[in-house]
Amino acid sequence: MLTYALGLVAAVLSVSLSWPQVYRSCVQRRTSGLSATACALGVAMPIGWISYGLLAGQWLQVMTNAATGLTGLAIMAALLITQPRLRSRAALRVAATSAGAVLAAALISLGAAALPGVSGHGAASVLGTLLAGISFVSAIPQPLALLRDRHLDLSGLSPLRWRMAAGACASWMTYGIVTAQPALFASSGVGLISAAIVCTVLHRRRERTVVPVTRIIRPVWRDSVTTRTPAMAGV
Repeated sequence: MLTYALGLVAAVLSVSLSWPQVYRSCVQRRTSGLSATACALGVAMPIGWISYGLLAGQWLQVMTNAATGLTGLAIMAALLITQPRLRSRAALRVAATSAGAVLAAALISLGAAALPGVSGHGAASVLGTLLAGISFVSAIPQPLALLRDRHLDLSGLSPLRWRMAAGACASWMTYGIVTAQPALFASSGVGLISAAIVCTVLHRRRERTVVPVTRIIRPVWRDSVTTRTPAMAGV
């Protein structure tokens, strides 16, 4: 019962965590700070885990990643629409290469499971190991983009989305330990570290940008009044 409840909590967080970012990217059309490679992997990785769930008989994985894959697709579409420079051939090649590796691994595993003498659980074990390895790579682009450029515009990133991602990864990591799924545990652990880095950067950048503004505006306002004519100062 505890395992089921833990998996349900992780599934709910995973399904809902992308919606704050969908609102910010698709409705408000704010995508500054998003990594194109991370967004492409946000579409491909759910497809990989859907294949893993089908092979292992983990229907909770299938339903959860189907929802997250759709939201990831919406965010990726918003990013390409609002930032034409990312539609260049070079930029698309980088994003497609990383996502293509995940899709190729999923297709090969599904094809192998159809061969005689290869069980679904065996193919799922191999695919899970590959996805766990790819998760190390997929967790790097977004925090790396924030750490490399300290002046990067982060208005397109939703802090709530990354807090929920940290909670979802922590839940999936615990679920992977309880259900003896090393691939799920390893992948979620890397995702937790990545989400924690992004949350920390967003929090520190917010402190540095909000506090000094109030200190700068006040003296500028005073100077603008005192240096005007007396009539303007009276107004």
